[in-house]
Amino acid sequence: MISATGQRGASASPLERLAALVFCAFLLVAGRAAAAEQSAYGRLLARHVSAGTVAGVELNLVDYRALPADPDYRRALEDLAKARPGDLATIADRFAFWVNAYNLLAIKTVVDRYPVESIKDGGNFLFPIWKKKVGEVAGREYSLDEIEHGILRARFSEPRVHFAVVCASLSCPDLRAEPYEGARLDEQLGDQVERFLANPAKGLRPAADARRAQVSSIFDWFEEDFAAGGGVARFIRENANAATRRRVSGLTEDGLSYLSYDWSVNDRARAR
Repeated sequence: MISATGQRGASASPLERLAALVFCAFLLVAGRAAAAEQSAYGRLLARHVSAGTVAGVELNLVDYRALPADPDYRRALEDLAKARPGDLATIADRFAFWVNAYNLLAIKTVVDRYPVESIKDGGNFLFPIWKKKVGEVAGREYSLDEIEHGILRARFSEPRVHFAVVCASLSCPDLRAEPYEGARLDEQLGDQVERFLANPAKGLRPAADARRAQVSSIFDWFEEDFAAGGGVARFIRENANAATRRRVSGLTEDGLSYLSYDWSVNDRARAR
């Protein structure tokens, strides 16, 4: 057997064998990253998601108007329809898959009705858009609610999911310009939370006393998902970046109030 260093395993030193294992691990991670970037969905995000400002909110915007003409849009939806998430090797891989599925179908929900002021305009009080079947995953039609609540929240105990799924709105966490990947999931989720909490227009607006803050309504709607980790205030204190953490060092549950939620679509066409 030839190792990654070109030496025969039996004669290689322990240091050489360790180096070979590290190199192989690097190749595996690099290969997964390259595969994600080369996927139709990865190319789509890289091409059509970019930073901008709408109504004073800095965020990543989506060029919904250009998406239907991009062949990778159709390919990404076809890949999603034919996918076999049950064959994925790890929990992280499956979690990343379903987050990507949600985000792509949220994009499709807007594209199917474009131009639209809000993703919610596709539904009504009795039958909201979240409960409508909006696209095919692994040979079955799903609603956004089924993916978010029936799969992601029900099967995975990960409160950071609320900063990864993006419902195509200005007050949502930003849509990343790359897919989620099992091999990088913790890093990507951590970055999502830090970025969201560093955005005072929609994530976190600390008071001068470091004991109170206005926070996203996401923390109100899904308060129970943060309870196991000690509550919303503790989650914020522990997951914000260093600069933001200092500004909420004394934050408690009693010090929380909630920002209004802007459901306007995160459309590149609206940027100034």
